[in-house]
Amino acid sequence: MKLAIAGAAGRMGRVLTRIVNETPGAEVAGGLEPAGSPHLGADMGELAGIGRLDVAISADPLELFPRIDGLIDFTVPAATLALAELAAQARIVHVIGTTGIDEAGEARIRAAARHARIVKSGNMSLGVNLLASLVRKVAATLGEEYDIEIVEMHHKHKIDAPSGTALMLGEAAAKGRGIDLRTRAVRSRDGHTGARAAGDIGFATLRGGSVVGEHTVMFAGETERIELTHKASSREMFARGAVRAAQWAMDKPPGLYAMADVLGLE
Repeated sequence: MKLAIAGAAGRMGRVLTRIVNETPGAEVAGGLEPAGSPHLGADMGELAGIGRLDVAISADPLELFPRIDGLIDFTVPAATLALAELAAQARIVHVIGTTGIDEAGEARIRAAARHARIVKSGNMSLGVNLLASLVRKVAATLGEEYDIEIVEMHHKHKIDAPSGTALMLGEAAAKGRGIDLRTRAVRSRDGHTGARAAGDIGFATLRGGSVVGEHTVMFAGETERIELTHKASSREMFARGAVRAAQWAMDKPPGLYAMADVLGLE
């Protein structure tokens, strides 16, 4: 499978280059960076520290897309939305790990999925998706007397909050409870907030250092607290999950899929 990487010169892009290159049945076939990037024309293998691949980074998806089978995209919302529409026109697989996309952007991705095979997830790791499945089950089992709080920490360079993974876990908890996360999420508390409302799902965001990603979902009752935690020590797990998703989607019909579909969890 010929795969291209959006944001190829970034930290995640370089890890993806290495993982694609060492995955059986996958080939590094291109990379994208925005116009004006100092890395345009650079060899992807040399940037990733794995030796020359003779695959140069480009700023032109229209030239690249006819030559590839899929695109792996961990960039920013504006870039991802533009690439989703082009990927739909090219009928290629688009794996989206970008977070921070708003409701209007989600609607554009759903529209693109009518023509493209899109796998989108707030987190591509096996462990986090298993965690989400567990969170949904625990939330369905425990009643509102157990308050749900989600605590996440990431490195200081992360630009969106709460993290896509935290929101994914919140959605899992909300589905378990049969509620709408959009109306029951509490993303910040400051000043005189009053007592906690029963049934709300709270989020706390921490940023600092080089933390790859840590997430804890707490179910706090009157006499006990249950905590489900995932800690990421490397970006490799996200990259391996994304490549697995791309290969899985290769023979699927157009549609919007999640990592739970790839892993057979739903």
